[in-house]
Amino acid sequence: MSDGREIPSQRRKGEARRPLAVWMAGPIGIDAALALAERLAWEVSEPEGRPPTLVLAELEPSITIGRGGSRADLELTDEELRAQGLAVRFVGRGGGAVLHAPGQVSVSLFARLDDLGLGRHDVGTYQEQFEQALEGAVRAVRCGAARDSRLPGIAGRTGLLAAVGIAVRRGVVWHGGFVNVRPDLGLFHRVRTLPVAVASAKRTMGSIEADVQRPVRLQDVRSALVQQMIEAFSFPRAHIQSGFPLPIERATARRKEVVNRVG
Repeated sequence: MSDGREIPSQRRKGEARRPLAVWMAGPIGIDAALALAERLAWEVSEPEGRPPTLVLAELEPSITIGRGGSRADLELTDEELRAQGLAVRFVGRGGGAVLHAPGQVSVSLFARLDDLGLGRHDVGTYQEQFEQALEGAVRAVRCGAARDSRLPGIAGRTGLLAAVGIAVRRGVVWHGGFVNVRPDLGLFHRVRTLPVAVASAKRTMGSIEADVQRPVRLQDVRSALVQQMIEAFSFPRAHIQSGFPLPIERATARRKEVVNRVG
């Protein structure tokens, strides 16, 4: 349901061509989330189709493994995964293995590169702008953050505060990142998120709250993410709504249709 809020861009116009549709969503299971992502990527692919869409959600406990990761990055046996109720899914995004849990914000941006003022060969520029937005959001809640050109994501004192894994298909960018605000870090130390070791870099995820040693509200981080995305891509304006962009049942049906065609 829309709350009718409009947020103007604070930077000069001219980069992003169309407004940003923002969806403040709630918890969602991993399979439903993947189905929704495929549907949205398809809907934004047509010229003048769905506008650039940012979905901020909370994935239910699960693990996704991107193209840069493997099962070996999970220091959990199959029995432990089952006992914890953790489904494991290999997904077509960049990055490594990421544990999803309450207290983490899933940040998914779906857009045609040309709607962002970028060409098909500007994926590196897109990722830099995306990470800039994540870093800005972390800093907005008074937490130190740093980007390293050798690493995908945003690093903090306790580990990776935001993991990044984007996907590109026929000029459309999708998937995005995961910001650890205040999850229970117990199992995070058993999932190596960075696919390659870098000297002095922690391969597992920490959290904003663990870094600053004080309570941090998810809503404050979500609000900062919206504003930082607007600024990073110079969206002319953003329209914020609550919920998901389309019924989960419809997204799931579309995914089954695509799978059946491929099969």
